[in-house]
Amino acid sequence: MTSRPTAPERPGALDETEDAGALDAFLAVRPQLFGIAYRMLGGVAEAEDVVQDAWVRWQGTDREAVQNPAAFLTTVTTRLAISAATSARARRETYVGPWLPEPVDTSDDPALGAERAEALELATLLLLERLTPLERAVYVLREAFGYPHRRVGEILGLSEANTRQLARRARERLGSREAVPVDPGEHRRLLDEFVAAAHEGDLARFERFLADDVVARPDGGGRVHASKVELVGLARVSLFLDNVWRKYWDADQVRVVEANGLPALLVERDGEAVALLALDVAGGRVEHVYVQVNPDKLAGFGAR
Repeated sequence: MTSRPTAPERPGALDETEDAGALDAFLAVRPQLFGIAYRMLGGVAEAEDVVQDAWVRWQGTDREAVQNPAAFLTTVTTRLAISAATSARARRETYVGPWLPEPVDTSDDPALGAERAEALELATLLLLERLTPLERAVYVLREAFGYPHRRVGEILGLSEANTRQLARRARERLGSREAVPVDPGEHRRLLDEFVAAAHEGDLARFERFLADDVVARPDGGGRVHASKVELVGLARVSLFLDNVWRKYWDADQVRVVEANGLPALLVERDGEAVALLALDVAGGRVEHVYVQVNPDKLAGFGAR
């Protein structure tokens, strides 16, 4: 399972009754808080830090003056995530090689604390990097959590008209990709096709499922050897997949897991996750191949 924010310790400054009530109110909404922060930042540890900071703010708040704890905590978490996203964008400018969001195991919570699973797939999270932190917050609150524009404006301290403008701008910057449910069965079928072709030593047969302009994006983060550029086109991606299979998977255990709401291939060696392959599929064709080999981003997956 993916790492989730650990339960905050009981603050000694509060009496037991106040403490229990504050903790219960926080725990009731924490899955949503983590879901917002993760979608905003694309990393588990960063999301956990934001949620922990929200808990600290909650401890220091006059809770008798708070009419709606869930609304208060959502607002605090979103604003903290916007600030953290600004810093994260700066750090990624020096990231070694292509960057991918940290995958999360969603087998128990496919929507990751949201009413909708949208804005959770790796492909969408990667596209959200095009947005400013404020645009991203609007998109996440609208598309994943279904908040009306008026409520989004309240959370962000903006007018409803401004939130509508930001939402429209976000959609324009994301291009044609829509936040609509994708078919996990289609992903699983193509993953099975890939594994079968690899085991038979004939990955060329998998090419018929690749889009002409397919892109492979590996993320080693400078921690392990991996291509420092994206691979584009049928020939280069097919060769890349063949090399990846030979390097990581020929003698290792491979199993299907659920990552970010969709099936993905997890490769393990001696009980440790060493690679995760996910596909971005549209119309029965693979448009993107994501290969996560940065060990810092695979801690949430392991042998069962």
